[in-house]
Amino acid sequence: MPIWNAEYESMERPLLRELQLRRLQAMVSWTYERVEHYRRALDALGLKPRDIKRLEDIERLPFTDKQTMRETYPFGLFAVPLDEVVRIHSSSGTTGKPIVVGYTKGDLATWTELTARIASAAGVVRSDIAQMAFGYGMFTGGFGMHYGLERTGATMIPASAGNTERHIMMMQDFGTTVLVSTPSYALYIAEVGEKMGVDFSQLPLRLGLFGAEPCSEAARREIENKLQIRVTDNYGLSEVMGPGVSGECECQCGLHLNEDHFLCEIVDPITGETLSPGEMGELVITPLTKEAFPVLRYRTHDLTRISSEPCECGRTLARMEKVRQRTDDMLIIRGVNVFPSQIEDVVFKIEGVRPHYLIVLDRKHGLDDIELRIEVAEEVFSDIMADMLAFTRHVSERLHSVLGLNVKVTLVEPGSIERSAGKAKRVLDRREGC
Repeated sequence: MPIWNAEYESMERPLLRELQLRRLQAMVSWTYERVEHYRRALDALGLKPRDIKRLEDIERLPFTDKQTMRETYPFGLFAVPLDEVVRIHSSSGTTGKPIVVGYTKGDLATWTELTARIASAAGVVRSDIAQMAFGYGMFTGGFGMHYGLERTGATMIPASAGNTERHIMMMQDFGTTVLVSTPSYALYIAEVGEKMGVDFSQLPLRLGLFGAEPCSEAARREIENKLQIRVTDNYGLSEVMGPGVSGECECQCGLHLNEDHFLCEIVDPITGETLSPGEMGELVITPLTKEAFPVLRYRTHDLTRISSEPCECGRTLARMEKVRQRTDDMLIIRGVNVFPSQIEDVVFKIEGVRPHYLIVLDRKHGLDDIELRIEVAEEVFSDIMADMLAFTRHVSERLHSVLGLNVKVTLVEPGSIERSAGKAKRVLDRREGC
């Protein structure tokens, strides 16, 4: 299996830790000297950059979260003047002020290197033709993966998001071999292609690079079966760079973290205390080489675990388990903590259920009410009402056994739930104001 940058991706771990420490010390000094927010925060703790002597000393540093970034909007956390910033990206800002991030020329070079690693690890080679189905706006996914794929030598098709039939036409006419999108949009491409009579097994398409939303093993199998490709997952977030933080190799056994550029911790999501290796907890990331927008100990709210066990691919970089749950995605229903991924894991294992669902939350007579709308294959629908009720009851019982809640299950026809070229909308919460 080819390794894009073996010097760092296969570095002996003691040497990697030495490199991380040097870069951490330099990064703390950089932020202290150039970002007023961090200088005040460290001074309040009685800390100076010289106090960081071991990697474990990172636990002494303050956390950063989205609220910090909103309070310093738009450029309060930038460490360089704007005439040194060559690119600005931001979050959607749908819940308030967006998160604004900046990049120097050096940052863009690093970003390109890391997304090239991710693409290469997934199996992209110079002869590939890669089709981009992410948007090219303020979202970091499109530009981030585009330049990394170009760096590998692959041919890029900047198709952008939407116009699904045109995407399929390009796959047929241009000989696309790699698809870059969200997992839910890949499923939608398969659905539209099926209606168009496309046999994906006859296309050159062979590999999917998916990110921006969780991809369960059931969804992976569904995509691989429908599009006749191998699916790989990658992870990143705008606050620490964008895509390029980690990605699956061809072994598909966890996402290799680019640890020479990111120092990652797992902490208790409630107490913030560092957890033991291998424990499930919240991922905290400190970029070690960012220039324009350095961040110390960013709380991602993503729940995962990290393993440093050797991988058959030859990379020594630690692997994170794919993220299926976020602390801020947790739903509290009648006092019970529920993650959408728990529901997905149940329903996707039931024959006849299609990989599209919507959780609808409401409040009736002062009590929380949960309804699950699921698309089912046409053969599930029956003229015999007893058969339909039995199927619905079966799904409800399976959910109750896992969640401990009674869930109203509504069967809807294929195509009834809204599709999106971006992140799929899985929850509709109507409880606010009730």
